[in-house]
Amino acid sequence: MGAFSFWHILIVAAVVILLFGRGKISELMGDVAKGIKSFKKGLSEDETTAAAPPPATPPRAIDHEPVEPVRVEKAEERSKVG
Repeated sequence: MGAFSFWHILIVAAVVILLFGRGKISELMGDVAKGIKSFKKGLSEDETTAAAPPPATPPRAIDHEPVEPVRVEKAEERSKVG
């Protein structure tokens, strides 16, 4: 009542071959192999693009005019003026 015996597996395999034929099974396995190869290729392409750093842009110089220092008045000086 537990596991399948050799005869069960053999009968299932024979039914699958009769239903699908040898040609369909080999085509299916070929398609599976192509899918695995393209999946691996896609993974390797992702790793190479992730490993390569983006090209560095040189720092740009910012042109600006010098700023005059701001004079901070003390509270005592403000009271004298007004």
